[in-house]
Amino acid sequence: MISVGKVPAKPGRSLNRPGQRARYDADVRILSTVILVAALALVTYWWIDGGGLTDLGGWASGLTSVGRITGLVASVLLLAQILLMARLPAIERAFGQDRLVGLHRWIGFTSFNLMVAHIVTITWGYDGGTLPAFPRQFWNLVTTFPGVLLSVLGSAYLVGVTVTSIKAARRKLRYESWHLMHLYAYLGVGLAIPHQLWTGQQFVGSPSKTLFWWTAWGVTMGTVLVWRVGLPVTVNLRHRLKVESVVDEGHDMWSVNVTGRDLGRLKVEAGQFFNWRFMSGPGWSRSNPYSLSAAPDGRTLRITVQGVGDGSNAVSSLRPGTRVFVEGPYGRLSNRPRTQSRLAFIGAGVGITPLRALAEGLDYEPGSAVYLERFTYDPLFPSESTLLAQQRGLQVIRSGGPRRAPDSWIGSASGDGDDLTTLQAWIPDIAERDVYICGPVPWSELVLKTLRDAGVPDAHVHIETFAW
Repeated sequence: MISVGKVPAKPGRSLNRPGQRARYDADVRILSTVILVAALALVTYWWIDGGGLTDLGGWASGLTSVGRITGLVASVLLLAQILLMARLPAIERAFGQDRLVGLHRWIGFTSFNLMVAHIVTITWGYDGGTLPAFPRQFWNLVTTFPGVLLSVLGSAYLVGVTVTSIKAARRKLRYESWHLMHLYAYLGVGLAIPHQLWTGQQFVGSPSKTLFWWTAWGVTMGTVLVWRVGLPVTVNLRHRLKVESVVDEGHDMWSVNVTGRDLGRLKVEAGQFFNWRFMSGPGWSRSNPYSLSAAPDGRTLRITVQGVGDGSNAVSSLRPGTRVFVEGPYGRLSNRPRTQSRLAFIGAGVGITPLRALAEGLDYEPGSAVYLERFTYDPLFPSESTLLAQQRGLQVIRSGGPRRAPDSWIGSASGDGDDLTTLQAWIPDIAERDVYICGPVPWSELVLKTLRDAGVPDAHVHIETFAW
């Protein structure tokens, strides 16, 4: 069993004045928004300065002009989309996984729609605005304009990525397949660059435009190479992680204990997650996100996995000594967004794992933190949460059994009554606490609704659902 409450928190990692890093992250979010808006305003100004508005007065010239502005905006948004998921530390910590995924998806669909509009309108405008000549003009652009063929191939890859991002398609795909498909987005973007930087009028029309676009693409690609490739390789070469043991937790859940070299230097906080690859055979190239289920102690890392697919089920057969490759740590479900001294952890099923780590790793006074676990069959780590209650004064509330109503997130064993009344009976001062939530998306949305009804400000709610 993991020993708790005996390892002091490392200064600057799990402890900070409530709200200190939250304010810094808010500034990063504001600055990021300002930079994006400024970039969009700049390319729009260049379009207007180049006669974009005037050209709208004619049919063919208007189509070409629309094609140019949609291409410019699509390019800026494509860069923003890449940067959002490039794991740039300041961005990743400021926005958090769930918010980044939502922004990435929204910006991605917008950029894709504008890219399609760019292709259609620019081709239509170049052929004089007549539909019959559209196929011939499209073929002419592809075969005679430098970089256009590569751009079309890149667009085809982006079409595949976009289609698999639609919710109906995602439901039919395994996470591993979806993740692998999305890696082709980088290839699609790479193939689109030559057309934009070599022949686009709004890209090479002046030294300032050329400098802007080459710098923007260079910084973006450099960020990807450093944070998505260079840093993970460096971290894994330094720490050389390997499986120490696998523990069956019951109900198709397994805990994996991982050791490595000099883990005290690994900058990870309780509540964060890594993308994990276990070098144990087929499928090693596809990563899966798993949160730490125990606070890092400088000697071992522990994750707990529920078997819901090929990748997660394979965890049960891992052997001691299996090499591990990780990317991370990631996630904002940590001490970082904390604003209050009193805490509440609310989790369901395997979603309790990062909260279990937080209950061990965060700093709080005895009696000022509540650990509310929702489960159907048995709680996860019951002896560990009981030990935390004894050693650190953690208040443990367990809500078992099936949900007592379809629109309730509370278990039937917790009695009757509506969710708001029950929550306020359990935690009367819930509106004055930071609340950490982790669990299935529909369940988490019900919890969030109850918290809002209880008067908990959104700024006090910290949630991670790992939706994809």
